[in-house]
Amino acid sequence: MDIQERTANQTQTAVERQTGVLATNSVLRNTYLLLSLTLGFSAFTAWLSAALNAPMMHWAIMLIGFYGLLFAIEKTKNSLVGLVLTFVFTGFLGYTLGPVLAIVSVAAPKALALALGGTAAIFLSLSAYVLMTGKDMSRLGGFIFVGFWVLLISVIANLFLNIPALGLAISAGFILFSSAVILYQTSEIVRGGETNYITATVTLFVSLYNIFVSLLHLILFFAGDD
Repeated sequence: MDIQERTANQTQTAVERQTGVLATNSVLRNTYLLLSLTLGFSAFTAWLSAALNAPMMHWAIMLIGFYGLLFAIEKTKNSLVGLVLTFVFTGFLGYTLGPVLAIVSVAAPKALALALGGTAAIFLSLSAYVLMTGKDMSRLGGFIFVGFWVLLISVIANLFLNIPALGLAISAGFILFSSAVILYQTSEIVRGGETNYITATVTLFVSLYNIFVSLLHLILFFAGDD
């Protein structure tokens, strides 16, 4: 009887482990699929914004749209509405970036290419590292929490102070912060801590957006085109 119970327990454990692996793979696959689609949609809305010669959006409207849509996605992340809002959110970010890209693509196309390539290289290398090693990056949680508030306060302060050096420091900080988020979020997916692919997609998308914008700012500044 003991042998039978032990065998049954081992079988159940194996089944549960296999189920967990399948669930993790599903979240990872769905996340990367949705991320690819939203990146494409965001690129389209950025192009549309540039083609329409849309004006720069006021920072207050951007903040309201950004955090308002994030809140709405969080509340609906387990439904079709959450999926639709994810495209609205990423499309919104792309549209706000369009006027900037229209100027940069003409004035400094090499800087734009470097920023795009650098963003892709950072994301691919960080994701590959976690996927290949399977390391637990939960220790980055504290850094991410503190970094969020430091960056938020710094951004708000620089809206009024407008200090170039602080702006550069903020851009560098966003690259470090967003890189940490990519490591943390990917680790959470791989280790089964993140089970919602919509949340994972939005987190990774925002990280990529921040890295791209920050890299572009730094490259333009040091190239003398800022």
